[in-house]
Amino acid sequence: MSINPYVPILFLFALGVAFAVVSVLVFGFIGPRRYNRAKLDSYECGIEPSPVAKGGGRVPVKYYVTAMLFIIFDVESLFLLPFAVAFDRLGLFALVEMVLFVLTVFIAYAYVWRRGGLEWD
Repeated sequence: MSINPYVPILFLFALGVAFAVVSVLVFGFIGPRRYNRAKLDSYECGIEPSPVAKGGGRVPVKYYVTAMLFIIFDVESLFLLPFAVAFDRLGLFALVEMVLFVLTVFIAYAYVWRRGGLEWD
């Protein structure tokens, strides 16, 4: 009798999900319930939270620029890792494609840097 090679993976996945669910449920029952104004207030990196208008406050564009730069960095890493793993089997075409990709990302970073997107005021 042969075991399916995916059974251990499914078992570990189910074990991880069960641990997460049980941890959240147990914390809800045994966790402390001492709420105060400071705990219920929004947290802004150690700075006193500023009052927000009723319809929501204005968020500086720099937050979104930083988020977009992070996403670009993640996508770049996502594309570079498989290339690095299979570099010897891909050949010259893949090397040229990856150089063009990295060059494009570098040009985008240089543009953002020259426009002042990496400076935090």
